[in-house]
Amino acid sequence: MSLQDTGPSLNWPEPGNRAQTCAPLPGFEKGSAFIDGRIVPIEEARIPLLDWGFLRSDAFQETVSAWNGKVFRLDDHLARFRRSGERLRMPIRYEPAQIREIIHALVRVCGYDKAYVQIINTRGRPPIGSRDLRLCESRFQAFCMPYMWLKPPELQSLGMSLHISSRLRVPPASADPMVKHYHWLDFEMGLLDAYDAGCETVVLTDSDGNVAEGPGFNIFAAVDGTLVTPARNMLDGMTRRTVLELARRLGLPVEEAPLSPEMVRGASEVFLTTTAGGVVPVTSVDGKAVANGAPGNFTTRLHAAYWALREEGAMGDPIDYSAATPEEWLG
Repeated sequence: MSLQDTGPSLNWPEPGNRAQTCAPLPGFEKGSAFIDGRIVPIEEARIPLLDWGFLRSDAFQETVSAWNGKVFRLDDHLARFRRSGERLRMPIRYEPAQIREIIHALVRVCGYDKAYVQIINTRGRPPIGSRDLRLCESRFQAFCMPYMWLKPPELQSLGMSLHISSRLRVPPASADPMVKHYHWLDFEMGLLDAYDAGCETVVLTDSDGNVAEGPGFNIFAAVDGTLVTPARNMLDGMTRRTVLELARRLGLPVEEAPLSPEMVRGASEVFLTTTAGGVVPVTSVDGKAVANGAPGNFTTRLHAAYWALREEGAMGDPIDYSAATPEEWLG
């Protein structure tokens, strides 16, 4: 993808220096996966039927991205991954340094300079006949695909259409939102509601009646000249964290506070933050245009700042494409 001006509102930075990648190994053109200590083509990845990650959604994950051969905020992602394991009382078989090498290897065997990587820990299963989760042996797996977009870059100036659902996000008293878990049925049903309403995506509300989060993204809205993003009842997204830092660096007024559906519907700007696309404009909410129906000043400035950061390779962990991948992982 070439980062060019995609419309009157969003100006992408000029592409930076491309990483010196390598050719993909045979069979890995579409992606790769790390399963049971081996790297396999993504279409060959399998998990056991009896794993409670599948049977009970008893699992957690982190999604990281590589851009121009550098993995973004990897240490922060690994720290959050470990936090999820601690909160779910689920051991992680690999140390952070080992997981880093697995991520690098998954990208390297595909030869990607821009990649979407998910690392996953599942509960595993207890011995046959037992339901005691203390007897489970947790499992680690991961996969890598080409970089994914919530909205393709050539269409982002058009913005996304958002539906605010009356469905409640799983409450914190039931599932800790600071764990990046797979409790997504509320999101899935909310998405179906959004499609029925003619919208592209959805944001759920919480038990306080405020907006919480959407499937894989956080939300910001410009209310009375200040950017507001929910302060609780949602995951502290890594792109959200980056945008908060950028906003403060640029001197933009921003706060973490309750955000009601009415505030979103009446906002002068709305955007989403996600690993799958960075800062993504929203130009309509529940069928009504946001302001004049085009990305606003906060959105365009933060969009440009975020992608400039990625092009510069800031907070990026460089992949050594010349490094050897352990033979036992490819055996």
